[in-house]
Amino acid sequence: MMWLVNVVAASLPLLASAIPSPNPPGYGGGEPFFYKGHDLSSLKILEDGGAVYVDTERGNVTRPAEDILGDGGMNTVRLRLWVYPKAPYDGGYYESYGLNYTIPLAKRFHDKGCKIYLDYHFSDYWADPSKQATPEEWPTTLHPLASTLRDYVSSSLLDFHNAGVDLALVSLGNEIRHGMLWPLGEVDVDIQPAAARVANFTNLATLWAAARNGVRDAVKCGVQKPQVMIHIDDGWNLTLQETWFSSLTATGEVKTSDWDIFGFSFYPFYGTAATLANLKTSLTALAYKYNKPLHVVETDWPDICNGPSALELSEPSIPISVAGQIQWVHDIINVVKSVPRGLGRGVDYWEPTWLNNTGLGSACQDTILFGADWSKYPKVTGYSRDSVNMFKGV
Repeated sequence: MMWLVNVVAASLPLLASAIPSPNPPGYGGGEPFFYKGHDLSSLKILEDGGAVYVDTERGNVTRPAEDILGDGGMNTVRLRLWVYPKAPYDGGYYESYGLNYTIPLAKRFHDKGCKIYLDYHFSDYWADPSKQATPEEWPTTLHPLASTLRDYVSSSLLDFHNAGVDLALVSLGNEIRHGMLWPLGEVDVDIQPAAARVANFTNLATLWAAARNGVRDAVKCGVQKPQVMIHIDDGWNLTLQETWFSSLTATGEVKTSDWDIFGFSFYPFYGTAATLANLKTSLTALAYKYNKPLHVVETDWPDICNGPSALELSEPSIPISVAGQIQWVHDIINVVKSVPRGLGRGVDYWEPTWLNNTGLGSACQDTILFGADWSKYPKVTGYSRDSVNMFKGV
């Protein structure tokens, strides 16, 4: 997801880790590991702008945000990666999220015991269902672009490896319902008849297969194999999921064995069909069809949502409150864990520490897990809410 924000940026000393071991009892010999994650991609930008995070459960002591969230059960950190982020995008703010920014941040969380989930955007800027721009310096014809993509994936994975970061999960593209690397890799899942839709997916399949081969190349060079994910949005929409994945594999360029994990976004803001019941129906059907692990990799819920543009949420019985944030995530976890064959394997909350972007792109005012105090601007303090503990004990 993407949202434009103003910058607040000054670094904090790294304090002792409080993140629990990512290997709970039974891991490796009993129940499969369940990923309980937060996307913390923007955390260092906030810290560099003067943000500090306060643990209200420990007498308002200042601590690294990841330690507060780690006490709350987090065992995974999701981080996005852009190719050549540069000005003039948004006044230069989005020069971040490149390798020079993301690798040290990944190292920081990795060294505290977190699993690292890398989210490739394959763009110089935000990539999501409404935009998937090809990096400016990359080729504009299919096979040279595929070759460049393969090399980029391989070399970037080696960069993480050489920095001492073993990636647990790698998403090859972010919310790629409409493809990636536009215009060559753009797709329309609604094209009819099916043969025309499959033909429309062929360029995307060629590019995605090239990225997958980049992972294989890196593993041959000594990188520990990450689990490979395909991530699209609207995880509640079974028709979309079945049509999209069958179209991709029908090209013959991508086999079902080429990816390890499904990743889905599931937000309550963009249509009342995004219900927990529909999510369960979708995940259950995909588990039976593909027999692969499934994750909800982006979600959030509002603490405040009363503006004139705020829409009805998909689960109106859940309160708009901190307690509601906890209930929403617990309900999603229950759905994911109920998936047949034990294939529900993870849930990630999107950007809970983004103090100067509290709505996180929704029509609601506040969906993050820290209360932001701007009274001493430009310094901002994030006070932890009870919802930082949403993953504790689940």
